[in-house]
Amino acid sequence: MQQTIKVGVNGASGKMGQRVVALTQSDPELTLAATLESSTCAFLGKDAGEVAGIGNIGLKIASTLEVPLDVVIDFSTPDGLASIAKICGEREIALVAATTGLSDEQREIVLAAAHTTPVVLAPNMSLAVNFTMMLAQRAAEGLKGYPEGVDVEILERHHRFKADAPSGTALKFGEIVAEGMGLTKHIHGRQGRPGARTREEIGYHAIRTGDTVGEHTIIFGMLGESIELTVRGNTRDSYVYGALAAAKFLVTKSAGLYTMAEVLGID
Repeated sequence: MQQTIKVGVNGASGKMGQRVVALTQSDPELTLAATLESSTCAFLGKDAGEVAGIGNIGLKIASTLEVPLDVVIDFSTPDGLASIAKICGEREIALVAATTGLSDEQREIVLAAAHTTPVVLAPNMSLAVNFTMMLAQRAAEGLKGYPEGVDVEILERHHRFKADAPSGTALKFGEIVAEGMGLTKHIHGRQGRPGARTREEIGYHAIRTGDTVGEHTIIFGMLGESIELTVRGNTRDSYVYGALAAAKFLVTKSAGLYTMAEVLGID
């Protein structure tokens, strides 16, 4: 009988962490072996299954990692990701890093872990989002030489509780488009009288409403016509399924930094 993959979930009591716990528990290829939270979390010592709404699974949420793992899936906080990345690097545990809003220092800590263990660091784990990123890249490269110029605006909509803005996914879309079109300015919102739009800028607009899981629209505006790429997440599970795919992908790989495009075979 083939051995299952031992998974740890960092940020297990959060909205995303709870879904990772639930879907990992139901996947026959995976064994949920550790559920982790910060030392100040109110759910420490609680059964992770009870917190996730799937019933008692006999695994308590802890603040320290005491068991061997094959991979950690992180949907926590920037500080939480930096902390677990150090541990994964030291113990050579594969890491799926899905937390956004990292500082440069925190990002460097995650990248350093990739020297000793396989890591996926991605602003979004969704298949649909990553496929749309590929389409955005192709559109940007194809429109680069448009004679009258192309105006690029990125709109993103998330739930009221999201802490960072623009979203990490919106920034990644902007990075992809900027590289493809040679754009150099990133403008976050507009007000007052900023003057006419310049040719070299990308505009970002963040909307925070209700319980919206996540929506992104990339607008390529030209004179007389436009192209819009829109991707919507209807449930958090779409991100979790991508994270689980990344976990299965990483355990077969050597140390290094990998992308979701590689995980999903769309690179």
